Amino acid sequence: MKHSKKMFVFTSTILLFCLFSCKNKTPKPNPALASIDLKRGELLLCSTEQFGEVSFSLDCNYEIREVFDLAVSLLHSFEYEEAEKVFVKVIDADPECAMAYWGVAMSIYHSLWAPPNAEVLEKGSKLIAIAQSLPKTEKAEQYVNAIGAFYKDWKTSDHHTRELLYEKKMENIYLNSKDDPEAAVFYALALTSSADANDKTYKNQKKAGALLENLFKEQPNHPGIAHYIIHSYDYPELAQMGLSTARRYAKIAPASAHAQHMPSHIFTRLGLWEESINTNINSAESAVCYAESYSPGAHWDEEIHAIGYLVYAYLQTGNNKMANEQYEYIKTFKEIFPPNFKIAYTFSAIPSRIALENKDWEKASKLQLPPSIEIPWEKFPWENSILNFARTLGFSHLGKIKAAENELQILKKHHQSLVGTDAYKANQVMIQINAAEAWIHLANGNKSEALSLMKLAAKMESETSKHPVTPGEVLPADELLGDMLLELNKPEEALEAYEINLKGHPNRFNGIYGAAIAAKQSGNNEKATRYFMQLIELTKNSNSDRPELGEAIAFIAKQATI
Repeated sequence: MKHSKKMFVFTSTILLFCLFSCKNKTPKPNPALASIDLKRGELLLCSTEQFGEVSFSLDCNYEIREVFDLAVSLLHSFEYEEAEKVFVKVIDADPECAMAYWGVAMSIYHSLWAPPNAEVLEKGSKLIAIAQSLPKTEKAEQYVNAIGAFYKDWKTSDHHTRELLYEKKMENIYLNSKDDPEAAVFYALALTSSADANDKTYKNQKKAGALLENLFKEQPNHPGIAHYIIHSYDYPELAQMGLSTARRYAKIAPASAHAQHMPSHIFTRLGLWEESINTNINSAESAVCYAESYSPGAHWDEEIHAIGYLVYAYLQTGNNKMANEQYEYIKTFKEIFPPNFKIAYTFSAIPSRIALENKDWEKASKLQLPPSIEIPWEKFPWENSILNFARTLGFSHLGKIKAAENELQILKKHHQSLVGTDAYKANQVMIQINAAEAWIHLANGNKSEALSLMKLAAKMESETSKHPVTPGEVLPADELLGDMLLELNKPEEALEAYEINLKGHPNRFNGIYGAAIAAKQSGNNEKATRYFMQLIELTKNSNSDRPELGEAIAFIAKQATI
């Protein structure tokens, strides 16, 4: 993959105008900052374009209003490191600006990604303490106290409880500040981030989406509104509601790698693979450009995240060549930053997907963690479990029962390490365990036990929402259930399972192929023809070498002679 975008380092001309020249003397730094590790440096961009339009300056000096707004714009596109640097510049220019400390505390929160670690929580609590000690308007005090509720008692209160406290604080600000659009925007994000992962009514997400859509009519270039609409609707049942916004967001904040990537969440939910491929290529280019300036030779997590979605999209169009090209590319990486759960997930998921989507059980059984990348894998049991799940399926299909059972035991250890610490991820691994054990039972000839466990895995998955970081399950449980029903010579039931799967995972290559085969074996040639035609249409631009495509073409040709 080649990248040609040029890096622009924005210096004092852009960021520091009037920060000091408009004052009579250099401001004295707050002594409480001495114990806090703040990010400093020039703002690094890969474009002279914009991050959208935001107007949200509270309490800071008038001369730095535009700088503060830029920081908020970066925050809304999850350009967290650069946002923190700009908020710190505001602090350095105006140490009495309470909202600048609020901004740094917001920049290290990462509400939709993963719970902050102890170091981040301690940093946030110190920043809030400073902000609370400073003179400020009533509105600024409300914002500071809202995020302060998240950082308060972090040693004794769990993450979700504190998320809910923050959400309630933001709701109060929103209800009492209908003339403040930023209150609505941050409240909507809080609704989505605190939503119950098991709530398939999507109550919070629908409320957030409706609120944001009303705002979008008045502020069509606001990055946060567009971004959070996409997150609110990043579910199969809601994705269509976010499509028009997804096609606009990248143009609102063209300088943001994350903004270039985010539309693909909706495209993936709807099976719009070409659009997903194009937007993730743009995102990866921007991310590479940023990494080259930040740390030459290293690779940023935004690039790796975009590649994860790219590989998924290529596989759904049957394009093994491009999927493998991306995998070979990331295997050359020596240094990545930061070594977080997004990177761990992607490095585990990509090779697993390539093997499993192609039903290459030998390859699946031999999957290994990438040796060249230093990732603290022990901190990521869910992400790690993906490889164990893939290996279990590989060994089961090869009839290597003992090896499959060994992998199953590792899966169970991963699950146990997550119980009591992360209920969502523990549940995801439990779904893998049930599916893996089902295929082990099938390999042992225990058909009823196998089918019962596979149906349980499918039921559990249907009751759980997708994690925001993932393009989708490594293999959907409903699709695996369809595969098993075909193995058991139950094509009518298999067809039902595949069709349920395709409602939540439209345009999946194996879902369509499976439905075609199940229909064919059921004697429903009309439906088989329709699904085989869909498969041909799906792969028309990919030069696919998948054997399933040849089977589809042969079936259609035969039907034409009947």
